[in-house]
Amino acid sequence: MTTMAEFMEGLNLTVLGVTIVFTVLAILAVVLYAVGWAERRLVEKEAKTAPSPASTPAPAPEAKEEKPAIPPRDLAVITAAVLAYTAEKASQLRPLPFKRKISDSWRLYGLQTQMEDVEDFNYEIGKW
Repeated sequence: MTTMAEFMEGLNLTVLGVTIVFTVLAILAVVLYAVGWAERRLVEKEAKTAPSPASTPAPAPEAKEEKPAIPPRDLAVITAAVLAYTAEKASQLRPLPFKRKISDSWRLYGLQTQMEDVEDFNYEIGKW
């Protein structure tokens, strides 16, 4: 009967734990909903008390600094020069040869497998 008592105790602890977790999650959901509701109310209140755009004077237009536009012909010449330079550089590049390093994990796993095969073989023959 001790196993049944232990089972019931475990079941009670599980139910208690799940209840606590979902209660805390429900409280968090309610708090977050309340914060969102309060924020919406404050934004609506500020929108009602803000002066209308017709009553406020329009701000003075700011002086924008205009950048000189590059003529299309000059832009095409610059683009062609950059492309020619990069194509020349790309032809000079060559891939470097490299040798992959086998991971130690795989090497050790292979050795372990070989040793197990030898042990199994010796055991099956009867030389163990």
